[in-house]
Amino acid sequence: MNPDAQTLWRAPRWTLAVLLAALGMLGPFSIDTYLPAFSGIAASLHATPLQIQQTLSAYLFAFAFMSLFHGALSDSFGRRPVVLTGIAMFTVASVGCAMAASIEQLVFFRAMQGLSTGAGIVVSRAVIRDMFPPADAQRMMAQVTLFFGVAPAVAPIVGGFLFVHAGWHAVFWFLSAVGVLLWLGNWWLLPETLHISQRQPFEVRHLMRGYAELGFNPRFLLLALASGIPFNGMFLYVLSAPTFLGQHLGLAPEQFFWFFCVTIGGIMGGAWLSGRLAGRLAPHLQIRIGFAIMLGISVINVVANLLFKAQVGWALIPIGIYAFGWAMMVPVVTLMVLDLCPQRRGMASSLQAFVGSAANGVVAGAIAPLVMHSTVRLSVASLLMMCVGLVAWGWVQRR
Repeated sequence: MNPDAQTLWRAPRWTLAVLLAALGMLGPFSIDTYLPAFSGIAASLHATPLQIQQTLSAYLFAFAFMSLFHGALSDSFGRRPVVLTGIAMFTVASVGCAMAASIEQLVFFRAMQGLSTGAGIVVSRAVIRDMFPPADAQRMMAQVTLFFGVAPAVAPIVGGFLFVHAGWHAVFWFLSAVGVLLWLGNWWLLPETLHISQRQPFEVRHLMRGYAELGFNPRFLLLALASGIPFNGMFLYVLSAPTFLGQHLGLAPEQFFWFFCVTIGGIMGGAWLSGRLAGRLAPHLQIRIGFAIMLGISVINVVANLLFKAQVGWALIPIGIYAFGWAMMVPVVTLMVLDLCPQRRGMASSLQAFVGSAANGVVAGAIAPLVMHSTVRLSVASLLMMCVGLVAWGWVQRR
C-alpha cells in the first residue's frame, strides 16, 4: 500500500470508483458496442460470417496476450503512464477501425484495440490495492464492479442506435470519442498510486523471475481459475445472445435489452452486497456463498431446460441469479490474487486477466458456436464452467 495513499485522492471515494470503472468499461464497450453492426459490416466490406467472427477473436486474443504485460510495466514505470498510453493507443485503433476499407484492415485495428484496452482493467485493480487496506479495498472493488456492470447493458443499445441511424462507421467514431474523453479525464484526475520506493526494476531477468514465481504458484493459478472461468458461465450467454434470444426465446432485436438488464442487475446486486459484507463476513465464507448460489441456480437451469421448452418468462432469471453470485465473490478472490505478491501487484493483476481473457477467447471461438443452438447445451456448458472455478476454489481451501 502506498504510504501517502491518504493524500492522493481528496474527492469522495465513489468518484474514484467511477473513474476506475470507466477504465474497466473500455473493454466491454469495445466488444458489445459493435456487435449489433455485424450485418452492416459484413455487407459493407463484403465479408463472410467467419471473417466477421475473426474481428472478435483477434480482439480477444490480442487482449489476452497484452494483459500479460500491462501490469508488469506499471510495476516498473508507474500506473499512470501505462493507463494513458493504453487509452491513447485505443483511440488511434478506433479511428483505424472507423476508416477501415477492407475486412483485413478491420481485423488488424481490432487486434490493436485488444492490445490496448487491457491497460485499464488490469492497472485499475492494482490502483485500488495501492490506495486501500483490505476491507476498504473490497468495498472499492465492489463499487467498481457495480459501476462497471452498466457497460454491457448500455453498449449494445448505443451501438444499435448508432448503426441504425448513422451506419457501422459511427460505432467506431463513437469509441474514438470515448477514448479521447477518457484520456483527458485520467490525465486530469488519475494520481500516480505506486510509490517510488515500491517500483520494480525493468530488467528482463527480473521480470522473468516474477512471472515464474507467480505462474508456478499453485495458489495463484487456482485463484485465477476460481475468478476467471465462472465468468464464462454467463459470458457464454452474452456471446450466444442473437441465437439464444432471437431463435430460442423469440425476442425481436429491440427486446434484447431485457436480457442485459437482468444480467447487469444481477452483477450490480452482487457487487453491492459484496461491498456491504466487507469487514463483516470472513472472505472465504463470502466466496463460498457466491459459489453456492452459482451452483444451485446452474443445476436448476439445466433441469428446467431438460424438462421444459425455454420461455422468456423464466429462462432469463437463472442468468441474473448466476451473475449475482459471481459478482458477490469475485471482488474478494481478486484481492486475494493481488495480495499473493504485494511487490508485484500489477503483474499479478496481469496474469489474472490473462487467464480470464484466454478463457473468454476459447469460449468465443470454440465453445459458443458448438452449444448456442441448444438451450440444454448452453445450460450444461455454463454449469461445467462454474464447476471448474468451484473445484479450483475447493483446492485452495484444502491447501
